[in-house]
Amino acid sequence: MTIHSTSFFEFNAKRVPSPCFVIDQAAVERNLRILQQVQRASGAKILLALKAFSLFALAPLITRYLQGCCASGLHEARLAYEKFAGDQPGGDKREVHVCSPAYSAAELEQLCDLADHLVFNSWSQWRRFQQTVRQARKKRPRLRCGLRINPMVSLVATEAYDPCAPCSRLGIPVEEFRRHIQEPKALADISGLHFHTLCEQGFAPLEQTLEAIEQQFGDYLPHLDWLNLGGGHHITDGQYDTAALIKKISALQQKYQLQIYLEPGEAIAIHTGVLVSEVLDLPWNTMNLAIMDTSATCHMPDTLEMPYRADILLNRTDQPNGVAGKKGEKPHTYRLGGQTCLAGDIMGDYSFDKPLAVGQRLMFDDMAHYTMVKTTTFNGIPLPAIAIWNSDNDELNIIKQFGYQDFLHRLS
Repeated sequence: MTIHSTSFFEFNAKRVPSPCFVIDQAAVERNLRILQQVQRASGAKILLALKAFSLFALAPLITRYLQGCCASGLHEARLAYEKFAGDQPGGDKREVHVCSPAYSAAELEQLCDLADHLVFNSWSQWRRFQQTVRQARKKRPRLRCGLRINPMVSLVATEAYDPCAPCSRLGIPVEEFRRHIQEPKALADISGLHFHTLCEQGFAPLEQTLEAIEQQFGDYLPHLDWLNLGGGHHITDGQYDTAALIKKISALQQKYQLQIYLEPGEAIAIHTGVLVSEVLDLPWNTMNLAIMDTSATCHMPDTLEMPYRADILLNRTDQPNGVAGKKGEKPHTYRLGGQTCLAGDIMGDYSFDKPLAVGQRLMFDDMAHYTMVKTTTFNGIPLPAIAIWNSDNDELNIIKQFGYQDFLHRLS
């Protein structure tokens, strides 16, 4: 097993309530420094994708490094505007970009007061709201509009996460784009194009996608002001070829004289957090079982949807090397499951050097991105607390705890 959130080997899981998301602020800042270096070297602007990581308690840190946020709808846009887009030292202002598969009229009217870039997913949506946007720009001239395109280059292994899968509802394919572009002044009021085709991937798939983008849409790029490359870029992973990314971005901006944007979410929060969980019971049914106070379906649904198996850290007093093994790898194997009634609420089979004990704390690795933003209270399961820890100075702040009222107010 490879543990990614390695700073947590030095964290005592008993310091926080359970369950609890714990984010290492120092690790987040290390990722932000890498992204800032890409910005400075390439001239690109990098935005935080709130759909992956919306911890606005870290907004003062994030806005020191990035140029703003991208949102998927009205509520994220309002969060971006209120928490991340305030005036910065020197009079700078962070940007709010919004891209959604579709907008309602009521949403669009409010978004025109919040967004700097509004991206439309289809020609029909753009035609419907073009006049609304024109009126809004009289009050907010900085508002810009774009279209989401789809090069239909499938490079994502899991179809549910592939925006370029057959019959995708995400973005305009080139045939549809060319059909509408024949209309008079089709690109009037459109200042850029947006695509998002990747998921947890390195530079090579982006390069392949950009080749298709230039082949299909290259004739239109010289007439635009910006090109947004979306998210899914594992820029801070350690294996990512940042030098090649910088070179490609610089070349694109020079060739077409436009501004490049990137919208990573995972790259900002990857390898920065854990989900602390406690063993509640140790039953047996043809094998050793462990019931945890957290839930795969409620608190880390991507482990079921992707699916993948989250690695586990332990305090070194509980485990000599601080890492759980695969099934049968160590002397004591358990199937870990959650508290819900869902039979498939299973984290997986793990093995340990020592037997587990009721009350023992485990830490699920790499639980910062696509976790807090996806939690539910199915079965009335409480939401995990949220804590920020700084591995550089050991400062710990429990910033949010949830209770019955949070469950109650979601229902009536």
